[in-house]
Amino acid sequence: MARRPVVVRKLARLRHTVGRWRGAGETIALVPTMGALHAGHLSLVRLARRRAARVVVSIFVNPAQFAPSEDFSVYPRPFAADVKALADVRADLVWAPAVVDMYPDGFALRVVPDGPAAVGLEDKIRPHFFAGVATVVSKLLIQCLPDVAVFGEKDYQQLRVVAQMARDFDLPVRVIGAPTVREADGFAMSSRNVYLTPEERAVAPALHRVLALCAKKIAAGRPAAAILAEGREALERAGFRLDYLEARDGATLGPLAQGRPGRLLVAATLGRTRLIDNVAVG
Repeated sequence: MARRPVVVRKLARLRHTVGRWRGAGETIALVPTMGALHAGHLSLVRLARRRAARVVVSIFVNPAQFAPSEDFSVYPRPFAADVKALADVRADLVWAPAVVDMYPDGFALRVVPDGPAAVGLEDKIRPHFFAGVATVVSKLLIQCLPDVAVFGEKDYQQLRVVAQMARDFDLPVRVIGAPTVREADGFAMSSRNVYLTPEERAVAPALHRVLALCAKKIAAGRPAAAILAEGREALERAGFRLDYLEARDGATLGPLAQGRPGRLLVAATLGRTRLIDNVAVG
């Protein structure tokens, strides 16, 4: 039977455990999550396991990154199943603080990122989002003191924001992006996929198919603006309500420049479920 990871809910105990590992010369990897773990999350833990002696997985549904109209109250929280899954991939510790401990009475500061957090993608649709992400991730990095932090490339803008924050704040952590894990039909795994009806789930893989086809055409030298227009039309015909489909610089998320690695990013709603995805260009 797989060894169950230690579940820690209080900061003093977390710091004691991390300090003991540090004292023994062990390296630490952190995988931040909001729980409702799937195979994509578990792939991050496996990568973290290869990069460090100890692996901490945080499970915290962060209210600061949800707008009032979003799904904080109903976001899935299958904690016992998550801990069991983490035992199977040999996580050492689950850091699961309460909201009142992460944001106690009188909490008054937040991190408001710029750069890749202000490029007209998720930030345009969800202007509150990256301040919430940057604030909670900065707290997690300070609390856990990891050598390595692993984030999925599926949330690509978030990955670039966190990497920029770690660099700008001189945080002694290496931020690693892990490839998106997909279903057999190419659909990107996400905790929110459970919201899709069977009929919507049958349509959903079109998001990645269109994205991949657009990236292939742009890489072949076709004009990006025309290809993106075709892609937007195809997604709308399939039943998606599109927030954006954009080609951007893969590092800065600024305008796509000739000769630099690019990234194609998309966000769209199907039924009542908002989906995001991205692929490399070239």
